[in-house]
Amino acid sequence: MSSDARNYGKLYLIPVGLGDSNPERVFPPQNISIIEKIDNFIVENEKTARRFIKQVLPNKSQQSLRLNSLNKFTEVSDIPSFLDAAKDGHDIGLLSEAGCPGVADPGAEIVKLAHSYNIQVVPLIGPSSILLAMMASGMNGQSFTFHGYLPIDKKERKHELKQLERISSEKNQAQIFIETPYRNMKFLEDLIQNLHPTTRICVACDLSLESEFIKTATASEWKNIKADLHKRPAIFIIQKDL
Repeated sequence: MSSDARNYGKLYLIPVGLGDSNPERVFPPQNISIIEKIDNFIVENEKTARRFIKQVLPNKSQQSLRLNSLNKFTEVSDIPSFLDAAKDGHDIGLLSEAGCPGVADPGAEIVKLAHSYNIQVVPLIGPSSILLAMMASGMNGQSFTFHGYLPIDKKERKHELKQLERISSEKNQAQIFIETPYRNMKFLEDLIQNLHPTTRICVACDLSLESEFIKTATASEWKNIKADLHKRPAIFIIQKDL
């Protein structure tokens, strides 16, 4: 492994939109200029990556794109070769399925490797559903934890929620979760039923889209709020005040 990266290309971490929205609304022009110059990409899903690139650059040749897929089906032994183009002096773009690469995303493994190879990592500005939800929640933005998915088993989920609710109160810390979109309504029901009535719950879905919905209320208040979250990408945040 060479430690001399003077001729290496860069690894650009390129955010992807959180849904169908005008690229000019969520991405600075610099991002599009960088994508225009790159032909080598590491992507979670080839079909959606091509669609995104076509959306921001309709005239960019799709045939010139060289895509490596990084997902649960990728052989671990193949991953190091994904950075070969950078070692040959070509810039590479890392695309998430949605939002920011490396955050709740398998791209973190590529970023880790890039650092070990002394390849320059360049994060670009773009939408992060986790941060957008946190900004809009009214909860503690100085101390928060993202947990991803909670257990599916009902008893395990209840135990985990109770434990994290206690931690949120003791540490004055917001607790952030995601759920599979078709389970959103059930997950919100679980939060309402298992959390203390005064614990605040923020639901933020379709962030950055025209259909965006963000609401923070107590578990007790949520019992009287009607919200259709079915199959809509959502972030859930809870915090029990001291």
